[in-house]
Amino acid sequence: MMRPIAIGAAVVLLTAAAAPDYSFVYDWPDAVETVPALRRLLAADRTALRTEAARTAAADRRAAARHDYPFRPHAAERRWQVVTETPRVLSLSSDSYSFSGGAHGNSATGSLLWDKAAGRRVGPMVPFVSPAAIERAIRPAWCAALTAERSRRRGGAVGGAFADCPPLTDLTLLLGSTDRQRIDRIGLVADPYVAGPYAEGRYEVTLPVTAEVLAAVKPGWRRAFALGR
Repeated sequence: MMRPIAIGAAVVLLTAAAAPDYSFVYDWPDAVETVPALRRLLAADRTALRTEAARTAAADRRAAARHDYPFRPHAAERRWQVVTETPRVLSLSSDSYSFSGGAHGNSATGSLLWDKAAGRRVGPMVPFVSPAAIERAIRPAWCAALTAERSRRRGGAVGGAFADCPPLTDLTLLLGSTDRQRIDRIGLVADPYVAGPYAEGRYEVTLPVTAEVLAAVKPGWRRAFALGR
């Protein structure tokens, strides 16, 4: 799987040691510091995430006292890493974790694509003609790779629950590069419960950019992509 490439040390690390209701961590790589607008965007996200963590933890503590059950401190984490940086884009991925007192915490993957030419964040589907076009281009390879990995993890044929191949809209899409010049691979991440039960964890697949993928790229983005190997 295309793994994020850490560029520099994390520059933000917040832990709420003084807030016994919850712990909090949010960090981003040095590459973000070179883009002030992106830094402001992530700082706002950090504030919103911490505010929500404090609110829900406080509400749960009050409920625990009211209904006489043990309160378990909450947790909220989000860590951003660089997937790649090319002349056109800065591609980031995030790993998030939350715990609100239940049987187990929940994890989630996210992506962020910073368009240097436009000076703004764009959705991971923006470089493509349409979600349907890129879905058609990569679905056969994605489903084949997912089936093979499911079979390996489950020790046999895939059937029953979690046998379907999730659509692209249910996945996290990451744009990557092997040479840091042009995008030549696509990472797909299915978080727990998307392609398998919680115990199986997340599924990750990396696919090369093919001629079919290039055909699904908007003309204005073609020079930012290249065939993968």
